Amino acid sequence: MYINPSQKKKLYAGIAVAVLAVIVIFALTRGGVSSYRHKYEGFDLTAPASGRTNTYARYLNNHEGAALPSDGVVIDVASFEKGTSSGATVENYEGFSNVLMTTDESVVEYKVNVPKAGFYNLKLDYFPVPKRGIDIERAVYINGELPFLGADIITFYRIWSDAPGGIKKDNQGNQIRPSQVETPRWESAFFMDSQGYSTEPYKFYFEAGENTITLSAVNEPAAIKSFEITPVRELRSYKEYITDYSHLSYNLNEPIKIQGEDSTFRSSPSLYAFFDTSSGTTEPYSVEKIILNAIGGERWRVPGQWIEWEVEVPADGLYRISVKARQNYNRGIVSNRSLVINGEIPCKEALSIPFFYNNQWQLISPVDEDGNELYFPLKAGKNSIRLQVTLGDLSTVLAQIEESIFRLNEIYRQILVQTGANPDPYRDYRLDEHYPEIFDRMDFESKYLYKIIDDLIEYSGQMGPEVASLQTIARQLETFCKRPNQIAKNVVNFKENIAAVGNSLVGLNSSPLDVDWLTASTDGNKLPSVSENIFVTILHEIRSFIATFFIDYNNIGDKHEKGANVTEVWIFSGRDQSTILKTMIDDTYTPDTGNKVNLKLVGLEALMPAVVAGTGPDVALTVNNPDPINYAFRNAALDLSKFPGFSELASQFYPSAFVPYDYNGGIYGFPETQIFGVMFYRTDILDEMGILPPRTWEELTAIIGILQKSNMSVGISTVERKINGIPNPDLSNFLALLYQHGGSLYNEERSRCILDNDKSVQAFTTYTKFFTHYKTPLHYEFANRFRSGEMPIGFADYNTFNMLAVFAPEIRGLWKFDIMPGTVREDGTIDRSVPCWGNASMILANAKDQGKAWEFLRWWVSAETQVRFGRKLESTMGTSARHPTANREAFEQLAWNSHDARVLREQWEWVTGTPEIPGGYYSGRHIVNAVRRVINSKEDVRETLLNYNRDINNEIKKKREEFGLE
Repeated sequence: MYINPSQKKKLYAGIAVAVLAVIVIFALTRGGVSSYRHKYEGFDLTAPASGRTNTYARYLNNHEGAALPSDGVVIDVASFEKGTSSGATVENYEGFSNVLMTTDESVVEYKVNVPKAGFYNLKLDYFPVPKRGIDIERAVYINGELPFLGADIITFYRIWSDAPGGIKKDNQGNQIRPSQVETPRWESAFFMDSQGYSTEPYKFYFEAGENTITLSAVNEPAAIKSFEITPVRELRSYKEYITDYSHLSYNLNEPIKIQGEDSTFRSSPSLYAFFDTSSGTTEPYSVEKIILNAIGGERWRVPGQWIEWEVEVPADGLYRISVKARQNYNRGIVSNRSLVINGEIPCKEALSIPFFYNNQWQLISPVDEDGNELYFPLKAGKNSIRLQVTLGDLSTVLAQIEESIFRLNEIYRQILVQTGANPDPYRDYRLDEHYPEIFDRMDFESKYLYKIIDDLIEYSGQMGPEVASLQTIARQLETFCKRPNQIAKNVVNFKENIAAVGNSLVGLNSSPLDVDWLTASTDGNKLPSVSENIFVTILHEIRSFIATFFIDYNNIGDKHEKGANVTEVWIFSGRDQSTILKTMIDDTYTPDTGNKVNLKLVGLEALMPAVVAGTGPDVALTVNNPDPINYAFRNAALDLSKFPGFSELASQFYPSAFVPYDYNGGIYGFPETQIFGVMFYRTDILDEMGILPPRTWEELTAIIGILQKSNMSVGISTVERKINGIPNPDLSNFLALLYQHGGSLYNEERSRCILDNDKSVQAFTTYTKFFTHYKTPLHYEFANRFRSGEMPIGFADYNTFNMLAVFAPEIRGLWKFDIMPGTVREDGTIDRSVPCWGNASMILANAKDQGKAWEFLRWWVSAETQVRFGRKLESTMGTSARHPTANREAFEQLAWNSHDARVLREQWEWVTGTPEIPGGYYSGRHIVNAVRRVINSKEDVRETLLNYNRDINNEIKKKREEFGLE
């Protein structure tokens, strides 16, 4: 085909543009350079001008050059100081005498004579005394002081395994994951960093002579048979280590293979086997039926977690340990594991074995620095092989990122004092004149972050998405230093970029890994191939596609034909929740009662049409607060209080939990969850400003003025709240004020709204003044503002605790939550009433067998079932998914530490239920409208509330007439 000169020019130009685009994209993704070394080379990055002074790194620096004595001290566990200790006894326990038994609120102090000053490790032998099934946690104090941040939570793991009976199958031929049961045994453990930022045991500095060591319980009881101050553990290199075993020689005929799902012990009940269908080479293979064929996964990501297998070999010898594993979760991140053989990490090379990102299964064997495979001594018979999550060489970098985030938030708050949260972009705030030192700090952080970026890319071999957030803020800091007038225009973006770095830290701190199988082999054994060729991949995809036409993914577990003997249950939460519940039904409820259950995961919007059509379930779980009463109005739900055993079961709950489901003297919903608000506050910022957490709303108003002088704010619940971009007004603080003033939303008969009395007007006035007079923000995202310190006090539901604990590691130890502020009564006492909300279960009126439906519902909301469900849910989805059960007895056995549980119990006593009535949807809607009119249009508070109260009552009257109510 002929191309004329003009067309050639256009073609060449197009090619040039395409090539240039590729170059630009590459430059943008890598910053246009092979390294950022030129930006920080020659600068001292070891001594930041600000930041936390109580970190472990600072502690080591403060004792730099301290000796490492070669002799330790064995502490007699029975010789604790009786006068300053509590919650501790000495008993015979689990085959040993003189065992120290400590409760979950114990404080045990020892006086120890240390021969030489220097660094030591701490080690103890413990037995996890059964109680709530969560990890044991202790704080350690040296000479009356917490030595560093991290010593406040030392974690000792419980031991878990599959329940007796092994893997079972449902009636569809699918394997059912065994329940996880605690298998306590004596364990030895060093005091380690629970965050994983230090891969070696903590080093504690002791002076020569008498020292005190105090172990203070944070969570759970434990038995301790030995406690030692040991010389600092220093692992030998493999070359040094193997010389002790060079005489061993044995050759296997073929490698010994252990399936990953056959692990014997685990550190968490969440580390159970799962079904992998993503590869045609996973063993055993299946796409049609659920086969438990792998272990680990996204749940095996937290530093310190471990999985242990038992390997039986025929003779003493040197064996190569290989793992068929896959890390396809985090691009640009390396998942590391420590190899522990028979309770010991054999050498330095086994301390951190890297598993790089790859979508395919890989066969990984430990190697030395030259790439030579390592062989470890195993004794004839059974040996334990443990893989433990560690951050490896990444740990130092992550600790640096956490500290940088803390300092960046300090910089942001200092800028905030001058500019405010929403500065005028056209005003020159002259920050370089008012705060010249802040530019030195920004210059330092920029260089510090560039160094971290280079370290991350060098370590992982590629640039993951987490690095992009570090690049963005490093460049922004550079720009701020060069052009100070850009700060006011970009301060909001700066805060968001800091939050993005915090989110990246969470991602980098996660080290998930899948394991298919392990092998033990000797020199000369050929290892199995794990590569997946194109033909295996194509066949696997075809089989997977065909299976979708025959598998009903909505039905979970045993599936039974519909009939009078089968209870149909619908759940409206998530797949993880429904899977857990169905497993519990199949392994406990059905075997114990003989009642069959079909559990279906559906959307809540499907319930009403199904009930109208007569195809609805017998029992509906996790319905919203208003739903039971809405169905009761229409005679579509049953009164649960008429069933046998109701009163006994209800005694496990607070009366406030039943208020939303009470209609005409009947109870039409049984509470599953009950959530209420608490006060969150930053201890570091309040201490710095000399502020005590407020006990009353009056004290809060005084604090607001102090915070506003530094352009900080308080998070009052707002009608402009959005969740995932969808408007979701929050009236919890208004209702709290209403109840604390002695008011109520409705009259005793629940026939009209009574916001037209003086108590209601007073509460409404107090609430709206926070926005009209004190200018607290209407639009805010609490978690990020709390992390940055811009909002050091805020009010949110107590589930926020779990989210902050997981997603804000940079402020761990710097915040707490407490009961809500209250209103002073005439007698001088403080009323701390707060509203509540949650989910419920209900039995539909068309249930085929109402007795069996009630038997199932009673089992579901019982303390035993709620505890097991809550533990399984948290172990599966993490701390952020902690179950907010409404059952008081179940709550006592969930994973709250003693202090936090005490706060929640105290606030729970003040919880007041809010009734649901016909037309009640108008109440919330018009209270929101009234608040907006007062704030936005400056309308009179009393007249506005009275007008909307009238509109609410008109709607209530219409609805009552519609349902034939007086």
